[in-house]
Amino acid sequence: MDLIGLVNSITTATTSIDHGRKGFTIRGKEQEGRISYETGIEKAMTTFKVAQASADPQAMLISEYTFITQELQFCEKTDKDSINSLTKAIQSFDDAFLALQAVVEPAYKITEKTYPHNAAYRVIGLPKDAFHTAFISHKTRLKNILRAPGVDLIEKALLKQRFINLSAAQAAYNELQKKAFD
Repeated sequence: MDLIGLVNSITTATTSIDHGRKGFTIRGKEQEGRISYETGIEKAMTTFKVAQASADPQAMLISEYTFITQELQFCEKTDKDSINSLTKAIQSFDDAFLALQAVVEPAYKITEKTYPHNAAYRVIGLPKDAFHTAFISHKTRLKNILRAPGVDLIEKALLKQRFINLSAAQAAYNELQKKAFD
């Protein structure tokens, strides 16, 4: 699936998930809501697996970015905590896009000299740049959601898949960093 297809698929999935969640709260629409919710979760799960199988950090980054952007769009305006969290995640991913763009440039080698060699600033010995920072923070965010009581089991499966994608994207990015420093 190409990047535009990933974005379209995630957008369709999140719309179905949101429609389903809203349907749960309307008397007489619970069944329709459940079907929409499950269809959206299934579509998102499939899309995240396709992105993971690509082993392309850009595809995994775009998939997650699209998902959280949609979550922010559907977020209740009074839910300030979620709005703040999602806004920070989007800002972090904006920086991750820049790091992903930079890692393939020959000048990226200089970053080795600009990051401390202390383990706190490294990921498997590589500089912990904006890409790593965004993904580490977002994995923590997903772990916190997974720990919350009352999260539907199929949604937990999707959260776990998203977590796996973040780890896979980081591993692929590590390879790009290693290649840049060779």
